[in-house]
Amino acid sequence: MHRLIQKMRPYLLAWLRRSRSGPASFVRRFSYKDMKRATDGFRRIIYSNTHGAAYRARFQDGEVALVKEVKDLNQGKDKFFKEVQLLGQLHHRHLLPLKGFSIGCKRLLVFDNVENGSLKEHLNDPLKTPLNWNTRLQIAIGVAAALEYLLLFSNPPIYHVSISASNVMLDENYTAKISDVGLLNSVGDYVTPHSSNSEDCMDHACGNLTFQLGVLILELITGQSSEKGSTDLIQWIQESRFRSSIQKMIDPDLGNNYDSRELKNLLAVARLCIKSGDKPKFSIPQIFRYLQKVENTCE
Repeated sequence: MHRLIQKMRPYLLAWLRRSRSGPASFVRRFSYKDMKRATDGFRRIIYSNTHGAAYRARFQDGEVALVKEVKDLNQGKDKFFKEVQLLGQLHHRHLLPLKGFSIGCKRLLVFDNVENGSLKEHLNDPLKTPLNWNTRLQIAIGVAAALEYLLLFSNPPIYHVSISASNVMLDENYTAKISDVGLLNSVGDYVTPHSSNSEDCMDHACGNLTFQLGVLILELITGQSSEKGSTDLIQWIQESRFRSSIQKMIDPDLGNNYDSRELKNLLAVARLCIKSGDKPKFSIPQIFRYLQKVENTCE
């Protein structure tokens, strides 16, 4: 599967270069002092994971942004600036756009603000308006679309992505935006397809992304969280008789306002993603196409 993706990439990148117009987005450098003030001393935490923390920032001029800390990992300034440059070139409807950066005691990336906060807030906070079925389906499709873009249309391809209800953000139209994207792996090296044993490495990375997508789909269906080490959802979908308990697992906020055929097909995708392991049988683009078919089955 990795060979097929790599064979397609040159043609897709050539098409993308021809279809794009206009200069790359301007990336602004923010003063560290302003960042510290805007985040209330880095106390306005939106989420925190192994890649670093994300904060809500409100500047003196009223501008609001999401600020993400980049774990240093002995990364030199040149590598950090390179990452900023490459992240600034990413343009996709389901990626949170990078607008700037800052360097001080922390290395920070500044992203556009999102009106409706994180997906986790809408699934777990009783004060938030519950998400309807179609919105949840569109979130799953949107996240898969962003992953396809990062793997096929980004140069270099980006495999270092964290997908969870905490870092999938929702804009004013409840459009999903992935906020945790980078070019570094867990030891601070760039993840590219040109290193030794690259096929095994990329298969493992793609398998990890596929697994995360499957877990996110389960969270959308059940309204339950799989974070903080919980394995209940994962164990449930892997059981041979999981279909007999589907009704008990559906998010009560949905009531009966969902399409049963779409639900079963979406669960089939989640099960496939989670059972794939390190060497997925289906690529992210294939899963994205299948999710689109799930949406279209009842139209």
